[in-house]
Order: sequence, then C-alpha cells, then structure tokens
Amino acid sequence: MLRKDLTSEQLLTIIFEYMAKISSESKLDKVLVLMANMGREMILADRCTVWLIDESSGELYTTVAHGVREIRIPIGSGLVGHAIATGEPVIIEDARHDPRHNAENDRKTGYQTKSIITIPFRNNDGETIGAYQAINKMTEAGKFTDYDMNLLSLAASYAGKSLESVMLHQEIADTQREIISTMGEIGEIRSKETGNHVRRVAEYSYVLAKAYGLSDREAETLRDVSPMHDIGKVAIPDAVLNKPGKLTDEEYDIIKSHTRVGHQLLKGSRRELLAAAAIIAEQHHEKWDGSGYPHGLAGEDIHIFGRITAVADVFDALSAERVYKAAWPLERIEKLFREERGRHFDPAVVDVFFDKLDELVDIRDRLNDGLNEEAG
Repeated sequence: MLRKDLTSEQLLTIIFEYMAKISSESKLDKVLVLMANMGREMILADRCTVWLIDESSGELYTTVAHGVREIRIPIGSGLVGHAIATGEPVIIEDARHDPRHNAENDRKTGYQTKSIITIPFRNNDGETIGAYQAINKMTEAGKFTDYDMNLLSLAASYAGKSLESVMLHQEIADTQREIISTMGEIGEIRSKETGNHVRRVAEYSYVLAKAYGLSDREAETLRDVSPMHDIGKVAIPDAVLNKPGKLTDEEYDIIKSHTRVGHQLLKGSRRELLAAAAIIAEQHHEKWDGSGYPHGLAGEDIHIFGRITAVADVFDALSAERVYKAAWPLERIEKLFREERGRHFDPAVVDVFFDKLDELVDIRDRLNDGLNEEAG
C-alpha cells in the first residue's frame, strides 16, 4: 500500500522514539531489530536490512531482514558489499537493471526488488562495521531520493555508534558467561559430577523463573549464573567432598562452608552476572522456614534467585546417581517436594515446579549423563 511522505513532526517523533529505545537496549539482536524498524519507518521502505561484517568468516551477514531469515554473503558482493567496500552510499532506482544487484534471491523468493538505498555505518573510530539497506520506496514516486539518503545517513551515524557499544557490552557479557560456565563445571568435576549437572540446573532454573513470573532478562540472568552455585566446593578437601559414607558433624560444617567461600570469590565484582552469581552461591542452601545455611534466612529474605536455584539443584541432585546414593524415582521426588513445600522450599516455586514438571523431566532426559536410567 502506497503511503504519503512524512511530515517533519512525524519524522522527529520516529527518530526520538527509536533513539530512546536503542540507547536503553543492551542486547544486540534487539538493537538490530530496532535499527531495521527505524530505517524502514523513516524513509517509508517496504523492507530494511541491517548488515554486519563478520571478519572471521569473510562474510557480510544479517540477522534482521524484514521478510527473510538470516542471510550471509561474501564480503564485497552485491550492492551492500559495494557500499561497504567503498564507504559510500548507493541509491538505485531499478535494481533489475544494475549488474551489482544479486537477482537470485528475488528468483528464489518471488519478491521483486526495484528501488534500493544502501548506507554504510561506522564505529567511533570511523571504521565501517556494517550497512543499512532499504528496499522499495512505498510512496507514489516509488524511488529513494537524496533526502532519504540524508535521513538514513543520520540514522546510520547514530545507530553505528550505539551498535559498537552494544557489541562491546555483549562481548563482555559473553565472556562472563563462558567463564561462569567453565568455573561451574570445574566445581562439579571436583565433586565427581559431570558438566551436565550445571547445564541441567541452568535450564531448570530458567523454566522455573519464567513460570514464576520473572522477566526475560531476569530469567536469562539466572540461567547464565546458576552454574556457579557450587563454585565454593573448590575449597573443600576431596576426602570430605567425595566421602561415600555419612559425614561427621565437623565434616558437614566443612561442606557447608562452600556457600561462604563461593560468595567470597564472587562478591567483589560490580558486573551484573557475577554479582548475581555471588547471591546464588551464598543463598542456594537457605530454607524457606529459616533452618538453612549459611545465615538462616527465611521467606522472602532469601533472594528469588536463591529460592529457585534451591529447587532446581535439589531436583537434579535427587534425579541423578551420585557417589553416595542411587537416583530417586520420580514419585519419591514428587513426595519430597510436597512435604518440603513451605519448609525447605518457597511454596510458590514448588507450585511452578509441579506445573512445569513434564518440561523439567524432558530437560533431565535430554541432558542425561547416562548414569541414572532408573530415575523416573
């Protein structure tokens, strides 16, 4: 459907609304969606694609292209490759007559590309890191103008700098996640568990967090950091940690110290993920009725991350064969959670545990260590 050109007031509204959204967003995929939507609305295009350079593979790729899935092309190919290589914007009135346009995608999809505008965008150092590409002007004129180029260049200038910041933030977050996951597995290896234990606890925690009503970001944070819940075990002697028989009171006190040790290891960081990991490491053995450790916290004084991880950790511990016990059948596990609802565990978390039990069992079976076939 053809549209009328935007008024100055409408254009300013679009620009300010999207700039506010982009500046407050920290996830790369969401920023790319906002960028594509902003470009499409600003210049009244049918589709808008945000291309990025993948230096490692020598490709240009897009995870955001209206109407299509991810596309990857060799660097330097097509109109977008030309614009990025030269650093100059490109406007084409009819792509069907331009040899730089790759018409194969149109033949595959049945979509007819006519007018195209492509604008490279740069980081704070002036290096080209990607490009906007808008397709098919949705006005009666049916072609992009120099005015459109100026508008999209403005958006590209702002979005490119914002994108660099988001990419750096994501790189830092990804590095933290990798460190957290690796350290979590190291802690479990010392207690002769496999890495699948921490992966299962992470997935259980995410499912429970979403069902409990936490936001996507909170649930994702919990999934990322829950593998660190037992990191303090690195300080527990092997003779105590892997003792097959009953622990003495003194040995049990040593085991309990892993919550304090884990918190001490992590508490100094101001990074969101490591700060959350410190909470879980310290509080995942606290109990709803106040009888847990290390501080005897009760009820909602226990952080929700600790309350959820407690359920996820106990479910996995009971479901799996360990050096000191056989795996429990599912019926016995269900009985324990009913008995401990309001004592060991937050009643609301236990309720969502039962609501999502089938999904939790599916995760358990998918990430099975091959040691607990009798469970369930």
